[in-house]
Amino acid sequence: MNFELVTIGTELLLGHTVDTNGAELGRALAEAGARLVRRTTVGDDPEAIATAVADALDRTGRVITTGGLGPTRDDMSKRVVADLYGWPLRFEETIWDDIVARFRRMGRQPAAANRGQAEIPEGAEILPNRWGTAPGLWLDGPPGLVIMLPGVPREMRMLLTTEVIPRLADRTGGTVIRSMVVRTTSIAESAVAERLEGLEDELAPLTLAYLPSIEGVDLRLTAWNLAPGRAALLLNAAADRLETTLAGHAYGRGEDDLAVLVLDRLRRQGLRVAVAESCTGGLLGGRITEVPGSSEVFAGGVVSYDDRLKISMLDVPPALLSAHGAVSEPVAAAMAAGVAARLETPVAVSITGIAGPSGATDTKPLGTVWIGYWHQGVATAVHRVFPGSRAEVRARAVQFALHGLLDRLGRGP
Repeated sequence: MNFELVTIGTELLLGHTVDTNGAELGRALAEAGARLVRRTTVGDDPEAIATAVADALDRTGRVITTGGLGPTRDDMSKRVVADLYGWPLRFEETIWDDIVARFRRMGRQPAAANRGQAEIPEGAEILPNRWGTAPGLWLDGPPGLVIMLPGVPREMRMLLTTEVIPRLADRTGGTVIRSMVVRTTSIAESAVAERLEGLEDELAPLTLAYLPSIEGVDLRLTAWNLAPGRAALLLNAAADRLETTLAGHAYGRGEDDLAVLVLDRLRRQGLRVAVAESCTGGLLGGRITEVPGSSEVFAGGVVSYDDRLKISMLDVPPALLSAHGAVSEPVAAAMAAGVAARLETPVAVSITGIAGPSGATDTKPLGTVWIGYWHQGVATAVHRVFPGSRAEVRARAVQFALHGLLDRLGRGP
């Protein structure tokens, strides 16, 4: 069952409002066994709305609209769509009574413009809106099916959950479109594809999509129009195969976050960690402390942006800085060892690098980063050159540092 989405609102086109409804609808429809195949955004213009909805009906026969159901002059979706069906608007007294009662509870009186929200296309089914004044509408006729929902995210979400999805689930026969994400990091998209060559065809009837980001490459497996139990079985088996094939780089599923996994591993092993940062300026400590309960295992950190702090706070020998520079293997290792000693932790991580846009040399290009580790009484360091802007280099360095720490802690208890 394919649907198209038409989001209505000039504010969306101007970029003043971010469309979160589209993502919410896509996920919810998939869970009900329906598929969102196209999204179109138009402004508050009757001709544009009519064309977008009519074209979508011609292509798929099923459309969901969001927005344009309010009381103001730019809310014209209902009348436009009613005209496509040839259905006149009628005043629905029960809806008006609900609107009046809602305003009364807030100690106010509805404006005259609110009466327009009680006008309903003849032949449309009303989707009661207990969270706002604009009811949703279900229009099913010769042109096709149009489901009209408010643009206010909470109202849209509640109507979708309580009114729309149950109706669609009855039509799809209980099948679902379900996805599972396997998360990888510290490996390029092309390298992932090379490792998975030949495996993708074996995953059928599932499909596989590559979703690269600063944090790594997410692999989205999708089961299409299957019974829930079979979908779950196939997705879990396929995820297991991907994780085995990408061992050392696959670290979690769904929304798993490296910082959470690292802290959990530290907690299980009864260890505490400290960080020393230069080019990342506290971002690594920030990632860690975003996790509730991080204080159990995170001692703290030193942001040693200036080399004098590397010497005074981390006991980095001045001779190392003179001989190798701040962005180097021996300095990164010394920073990790120094912060571990200063904060009395058995585990530590350091980051020093050239995030740009200046500071590069012939031997140390932009994006050059050294990550140091102190673990089991040994200091080591790893070198990487990260692509991207200053912000991207810093974010990638933090992700790589967390992944390296997880590997050193091991995957066991």
